Amino acid sequence: MLLLGPDDDVVARLGRVPRRIAVAGVSGAGKTTLARSLGARLGIPYTELDALHHGPAWTPRPAFLDDVRTLVAQDAFVTEWQYTTARPLVLARAEVLVWLDLPTRVTMRQVVTRTVRRSVRREVLWNGNVEPPLWRTWYKAPDENIVRWAWSTRHQYRDLPAVVARDAPDVVVVRLRTRRESAQWLAGLPADAR
Repeated sequence: MLLLGPDDDVVARLGRVPRRIAVAGVSGAGKTTLARSLGARLGIPYTELDALHHGPAWTPRPAFLDDVRTLVAQDAFVTEWQYTTARPLVLARAEVLVWLDLPTRVTMRQVVTRTVRRSVRREVLWNGNVEPPLWRTWYKAPDENIVRWAWSTRHQYRDLPAVVARDAPDVVVVRLRTRRESAQWLAGLPADAR
């Protein structure tokens, strides 16, 4: 496993533009934002795993893992590296895993801001789901409250390089610790490499 930073040229290290990319990070790290930007920059289809996972009324979709298998069977994809059952499928096909390892103060601010915005604006998310009213959000069980979930899982990727080295040693990991590093690294990639 090769661990790169924001100044490293992933294209030079691979000898080509990566075509199968996953973005890892805790809740609020900006996985979806970066994955969407990566797809647009490189001209690679982006698929949001939350959209595949969440059915109506926040129930997991029975076809979720089949949809993930179909996604990763493609020649090119960008997606998030999340959901315990989906991670091995994504990692087995990824060439690059971008690890957003932002400070807890940043990720918690982002997840709280996002949750409040979605709840107040009643933003429609996946398959018609919306965040519950704020008063209900705070009183949900920890595994159903995204803010409490983000806090309780804020250290879950501490061993990410060791996990990748063990499970997918050919995958290149790019560790980005700030939004500035993310923007810098993204800007260093070639535009639309189709």
